[in-house]
Amino acid sequence: MRRHRDWLRQAKRKLESAQWAIQGQFYEDACFAAQQAAELAAKALLESQGRVELGHSVLQLLRAAGVRQRKILAAARLLDRYYIPTRYPNGFAQGAPMDYYDKPTAQEAVRRAQDIVAFVETQIAGI
Repeated sequence: MRRHRDWLRQAKRKLESAQWAIQGQFYEDACFAAQQAAELAAKALLESQGRVELGHSVLQLLRAAGVRQRKILAAARLLDRYYIPTRYPNGFAQGAPMDYYDKPTAQEAVRRAQDIVAFVETQIAGI
């Protein structure tokens, strides 16, 4: 049984979470949630192909799914930067993640995740 629609629904929900985090000024959380939304979407695409891939790199997951569109891969590269340092203080020489992320950064992360989710939707629409 393929569950790609469940993966995609969760990706969209995670995007909503990212938008709420921006409203609450939790910009590091918004960036991480954007990365998670893109990861979930990438796994939805793989699931639609009958494949399961482990890992958290959106770029690697999309490549494994055969994606070659530069805009989408560039968005994945950006979002992969938000997987670890948005959560752990030891991702930086000093300070905490909350010190390093701002509203424009979070908004850009959400836009890139939206691009990936929309792309995946078009890829699996007919399945």
